[in-house]
Amino acid sequence: MLIHVHPDNPQPRAINTIIETLRAGGVIIYPTDTIYGIGCDIFQPKAIERICRIKQVAPQKAQLSFICYDLSDMSQYTKSISTPLYRILKSYLPGPYTFILPASKEVPRLLKSKKDTIGLRVPENNIARTIIKELGRPILSASLPGEMIEEYTDPELMQENFGNLVDLVVDGGIGGWIPSTIIDCTQEPPVVLRQGAGVWEETE
Repeated sequence: MLIHVHPDNPQPRAINTIIETLRAGGVIIYPTDTIYGIGCDIFQPKAIERICRIKQVAPQKAQLSFICYDLSDMSQYTKSISTPLYRILKSYLPGPYTFILPASKEVPRLLKSKKDTIGLRVPENNIARTIIKELGRPILSASLPGEMIEEYTDPELMQENFGNLVDLVVDGGIGGWIPSTIIDCTQEPPVVLRQGAGVWEETE
C-alpha cells in the first residue's frame, strides 16, 4: 500500500494510518533526510526479524540503527553523554548523521551489536520525526535491499519492487541516494566509519 504524505505538513489521517501499522507490528518504507529507509517499531521483535529477513542478514550482524525525535529522546537509549559529546551531537543534529554510541538498557537486545553499541539518528525530515513523535518511541532505520538508485529515490518504484515485502510505503516525494555519514563516538576522537551526505569536521 502506498500512502502519500505532505513533506512539510503531514496529514494527521495519513500519520494515524502509519502509526496503526507500526503498533500492529507492521513494516514500512519511509523518507528520511537522506535515503528512504525500511523500518518498524523498535519494540516489535518480530517486525525487526522480518526486516532482517528482507535484507537477508542475521539481526546481530545487521548493524541496525534507529531514529529518535530529538536529542532528549536520543539520550534515553545511550549511556550518559559527556558535555563535549553533547556539544558535538547538538551541533550536528538534526541532520544526515548516524552516531554509534554505547547502548543503554532501554535498547532492545535484538538491536545491540556485540560491542553493546547502537546507531542513533535524528533526521531533518518532518515526516519521519512526526511519525516518531506520534508513536512515542523510535523506529528502526535500515537501508532498502538492492543497489538500484531509482529504488531508493522513487516511492512509486519502491511500491513496485518492495510492496509485497512491507505493509506500507510512505510517499514523501523523491528521496536522496546518498546515505547518512556514520560516526563512531565510542572512540576518542570520534571516527568516521562511512562518509555519506553529512559533512564531518574533526573536533579538537
